[in-house]
Amino acid sequence: MYRAQPPARKYEEYAYVLDFNTRGKSSTVKGREGIIITAIGEDRLTLLEILGIPNSTFEIGEKIYIGKEGRTKVLSVLGKMDYARISSSAQSELESVVEKIVTNNEEKFVTYLNNAQPLTPRIHALELIPGIGKTYMKTMLEEREQKKFESYQDLQDRVGFKEPIKHISERILDEITGESRMNLFVKR
Repeated sequence: MYRAQPPARKYEEYAYVLDFNTRGKSSTVKGREGIIITAIGEDRLTLLEILGIPNSTFEIGEKIYIGKEGRTKVLSVLGKMDYARISSSAQSELESVVEKIVTNNEEKFVTYLNNAQPLTPRIHALELIPGIGKTYMKTMLEEREQKKFESYQDLQDRVGFKEPIKHISERILDEITGESRMNLFVKR
């Protein structure tokens, strides 16, 4: 008898450091102490609490490897965090780090824009991105029918939609902070 396998749990491979405390106490795992790092995962955009290897050094905005095999600076990923529970300095770094992720993963986000679909008969996923109203959405849909967008620049040139990185980042921040009811990018 064939049994469907449960979907494999997705784990982050990389995260960006938002804040760290060299003599911190975990807020997600009781009794864990050491270098406590607050980071955001590159792929799923979730806020994470991470335990660093003693004597490792970290920098705000640094991309660190947190995958299963071969970690060099990370002992363990302790758990997910809510925006309200991260430090104010982590909150203040969030915008620039999210923009860095959106910039560094251009292909992923352009692919999203090329494939976004209506969510309901009246709302299209593209309209949930700040700055994209009915007019830009209509133009984007017409343009991507002709030819898929290749880059942020291509999108700007063909549609006139300025600063896509800023607008996508703004949407991600709304999702992280809980401002939006529906998530396009952040996986819980």
